[in-house]
Amino acid sequence: MDFETLIGGNAIFLALAAFVILCIFLGVRIVPQSQKHVVERFGRLRAVLGPGLNFVVPFLDSIAHKVSILERQLPNASQDAITADNVLVKVETSVFYRITEPEKTVYRIRDVDGAIATTVAGIVRSEIGKLELDQVQSNRADLITKVREQVAVMVDDWGIEVTRAEILDVNLDEATRAAMLQQLNAERARRAQVTEAEGKKRAVELNAEAELYAAEQQAKARRILADAEAYSTGVIAQAIRENGLEAAQYQVALKQVEALSDVAKGGGKQTILLPAQALEAFGNAFQMLKGRG
Repeated sequence: MDFETLIGGNAIFLALAAFVILCIFLGVRIVPQSQKHVVERFGRLRAVLGPGLNFVVPFLDSIAHKVSILERQLPNASQDAITADNVLVKVETSVFYRITEPEKTVYRIRDVDGAIATTVAGIVRSEIGKLELDQVQSNRADLITKVREQVAVMVDDWGIEVTRAEILDVNLDEATRAAMLQQLNAERARRAQVTEAEGKKRAVELNAEAELYAAEQQAKARRILADAEAYSTGVIAQAIRENGLEAAQYQVALKQVEALSDVAKGGGKQTILLPAQALEAFGNAFQMLKGRG
């Protein structure tokens, strides 16, 4: 039996084996972790193959699209927008997204990057048009949140998830920037004047409060002295009522002695002239003190 006879006799078996091998090769699909494969049968969607080992019907099913599910970043884009107070600004945005449902992406949208960029630009212009320039600068976090939420809603029908949408910068033209700088300087000068005026006002208020406090304390001291004087007078009057004229004469003599003692006080050498009544007052006071003792 020669080689040709052997091949001719087993040709059917060899063809069948080759066909089986080809069917296995065409029917087994291994999908990488970072991809999803869209399977079509006679031009219609049949299935979406996930990562790992998958099986399809040979000669009937075909892999029409291999879609990466990795996160993607659109090129940074700049678009003009007009704020609510009619200021032209140039907004720079950045968007990150990934495809979650390839069957929607491949059959509903052709240029994914272009569609997302156009959607983001329109939403950014719309949201900035609702805000004044100061609000755009100060509420950028809220603006980014609104843009991200609206973009996520718009691209959901395309099987896309927007993971991040950022407003990187808001730029102004030179004329607007110069006008804002002038306004900022004027505002700073106004605040400085207001602060200085408030400081002077506060100083005047504190000075008035201090004077009022001093007057109140002086009034309290005078009232205390008056109360003490009234008490002293009451005591003297009570003594006069109880002891008669002698008590009054005693108090007068005692006051005269105290007055002369105050006159005698002082530094250095000095000459004191005493009236004749003073000697009599000393004598009267001494007699009364001796009598009271």
